[in-house]
Order: sequence, then structure tokens, then C-alpha cells
Amino acid sequence: MSEIGLVSCVKTKREEPATPKKLYTSPYFDKMRAYAGQYHDDWWILSAKYGLLDPDGDPIEPYDETLSGARVAKRREWAETLADQMEQEGLLSDDITLVLHAGKDYYEELLPLIEDTGVSVEIPTEGLGIGEKQAWYKERL
Repeated sequence: MSEIGLVSCVKTKREEPATPKKLYTSPYFDKMRAYAGQYHDDWWILSAKYGLLDPDGDPIEPYDETLSGARVAKRREWAETLADQMEQEGLLSDDITLVLHAGKDYYEELLPLIEDTGVSVEIPTEGLGIGEKQAWYKERL
């Protein structure tokens, strides 16, 4: 069994291109990233603009795009692209547990698309507010 962390992007970014794991600069992202690196076998970033990003991938330009508050149609289209990317990377198999470190806008449309793939899904901070989520990570790091 392999555990893969999926960490959502955040609004605060560097002003110049950077590798995905260095582009996002908020303390919240830092906590999610540290947790994923410490507790999971591997981790990826869920980008509102690019979909699935390898944290150590090629530098990308900063962007101003979010799924928070986006229309269902946009989130559904994003989720379909993400599911395809995850399939291509071999992340949707019955020997993998995906651990989502993201808000509902980043997984609500995705879950129905991957439920028949055999992959297991965990959302450790589901239902918590942003302050509670930050405290959850802080307690575990």
C-alpha cells in the first residue's frame, strides 16, 4: 500500500516563476507540504490552473486562479482533467491511498470520478474550518 498526499494550491505565491513546491508561499501551504512530506510516501500539488503538479517539476509562472467559489461546471471540468492526469501518473489503483489536503472545492467533483478505480481516499481535515485545519497540522508537525 502506498500513501499519496494531494496538497491544494493557495492564493499566496511568489512573484517570479518557481518549482511548484516553492511557488506557493503561505504558512498554511507550508504546513500541508511539511505534513505530506513527513507522513506520505509521495505527494503532489493540486493546482487550480494546471491540475496535478509534481512538487519538483519545472518552474511555473505565478497565476491568479482558484476553485474556491468557482461554478460547478468549472470545478467538474477541472476534476475531469485531474482524474485523467492522475490515471496517467498511475495514482488510481487499489494499492494506493490518496490523502487529500484540500478544501471541498478541490475534491467534491473529483471523488465521484475516481470512486470506481479501486483507489482509497482519506480526507483527514474534512469538515474543519481553516483555523482548525492549521491547528490540526501544527499539532502533528
